[in-house]
Amino acid sequence: MPGTPAPTATQATPRRRQRPAPDADACEQLRYVSDTQPGYTRRAVNGRFAYFDTRGTRIRDRARIERINALAIPPAYTDVWICPDPYGHLQATGRDARGRKQYRYHAAWRMMRDTHKYARMADFARALPKIRTRVTRDLQRPGMPREKVAAALVRLLDRTLVRIGSPEYARENRSYGLTTLRKQHLALDADRMRLRFRGKSGVEHDVDIDDPRIVRVVRRCMDLPGHELFQYVDECGERHAIGSTDINAYLREISGTGFTAKDYRTWAGSVLALGVLRQIPPCNLTSARRHVVDTVRQVADLLRNTPAVCRKCYIHPVVLEAFETGTLATLEPLRQHRRLKADEALFASLLHHHARTARAGSRRTR
Repeated sequence: MPGTPAPTATQATPRRRQRPAPDADACEQLRYVSDTQPGYTRRAVNGRFAYFDTRGTRIRDRARIERINALAIPPAYTDVWICPDPYGHLQATGRDARGRKQYRYHAAWRMMRDTHKYARMADFARALPKIRTRVTRDLQRPGMPREKVAAALVRLLDRTLVRIGSPEYARENRSYGLTTLRKQHLALDADRMRLRFRGKSGVEHDVDIDDPRIVRVVRRCMDLPGHELFQYVDECGERHAIGSTDINAYLREISGTGFTAKDYRTWAGSVLALGVLRQIPPCNLTSARRHVVDTVRQVADLLRNTPAVCRKCYIHPVVLEAFETGTLATLEPLRQHRRLKADEALFASLLHHHARTARAGSRRTR
């Protein structure tokens, strides 16, 4: 009888099956769903997993079982919900061993989400000088208002690329990001500071910062009571720990767009990769692809990610394509990007060139 083996003490999470990349038709057929709607369930029967439809009847149709198995829902997950619709944007949810809710999305949805994320980078390039100017101004505010502490954190994010942090991860895993750091993670000198802590996935961080403006704000934070490192003081004199929601709200406010802390890591991954690749002389395609693998590994180390995640989520595909085709070697930064740093300006110009080429190709196919 088809099915998935039930979990054992030593059983590993199943590998996801390699499937073809989603096409435009799959993207158009996607439907937004919620796991509050009726869905399929999973139960162990005679040592193997069986699946049951919304009426509680066991599913025996091979095609449906193969679709469910392809989702590679880990055996340890509990409270598993599976979308009955093969075109639901959310295909499954479940609780991991720590009780955290995990999600399995449709491949076409992930592709659309990544496309949107990378498309934002051209807008981010235009907004970044404005963001940095406002951050510099807010760091000079008197007292310790929310805007000043948020500005210090945004500058730290810009300089260090450390994740913004989640209270849930800090509480359950003792892993930290910028907004969840504690005073014990800081060593402070006259004009320098050092952050040492464990981040997401247990990755150890050791970060030196020599920015005097950041150090001044952090020194004021250290004078406030409490274990949290980054706190602000409101108009009534009340202390508040600052969180990722505050940082994202601040970024929206000063940019006039919906940018978040995550956009910084996507931007930085692409800029770092471009900075490495543009130093490499032109070469044949085989050598170019080998250089790409090495570059992704270097950037992954800087972002504290795995190379696979780094390439998939943090490096714009146009950077790697431009290097492999030789376009990167001849690219010149545009005047409109002169307020950005050198590699940033080149990346912004590459995005501009890519968008213009795509528009021209679209007109030719009409």
